[in-house]
Amino acid sequence: MEYNFNEKLGQRIRELRIANKLKQSQLADILEMERTNLTRIECGNQRPNDENLIKLAKILNVQIKDLFDFEHQLPQNELKKQIKMDIEKLSYKELQYLHKTIQNLKQLVN
Repeated sequence: MEYNFNEKLGQRIRELRIANKLKQSQLADILEMERTNLTRIECGNQRPNDENLIKLAKILNVQIKDLFDFEHQLPQNELKKQIKMDIEKLSYKELQYLHKTIQNLKQLVN
């Protein structure tokens, strides 16, 4: 399934938020919006207005155009295929490390 524009934008904002080590609630507070509104944006159910796009770019240390950099994003089914192929090539030790990393990422995102 291809992502629509709002989904791509939301995924990009989420990606940049995580890269900046911000929790959703922290970013929402900085933006002076309800966390539920930020959740809607990140899920692609709502598009940020122009004012919030400017704020997001500043907070996330990117240019506004970088919020719309979707070229590296693959559709979910393609991403899963790529991950499966990558996992098949890992050693047991690398798999253990990957598992720990995934567990830590889950905690960071939540």
